[in-house]
Amino acid sequence: MAGALIREARLRSGLTQTELATRLATTQSAVARWEGGAAEPRCSTVVRAVRACGLELVIGIAEADRDHDRLIGDYLRLTPAERLADLEHRLDVEAMMHAAVRT
Repeated sequence: MAGALIREARLRSGLTQTELATRLATTQSAVARWEGGAAEPRCSTVVRAVRACGLELVIGIAEADRDHDRLIGDYLRLTPAERLADLEHRLDVEAMMHAAVRT
């Protein structure tokens, strides 16, 4: 996962592996190993790499969304016909909202 973050940051910034390696004072092959999963960079290296791309890595912990679990349970208690009717209703509402925005 750490290598994927580095790759995403590099691609977003339009840098090549060589350009990122130069900014980090490392080699292109090291960047390639991180991105390919052959080597696992330290957390501090990931932060440095993302910053070298002009981006910021944001990590956080949030409270679990218990409403989500409740809604799933409620939805699973519906019959297939009720689920289909609910979906059709939601699509109608969404279409009306899009139409209202256009006018």
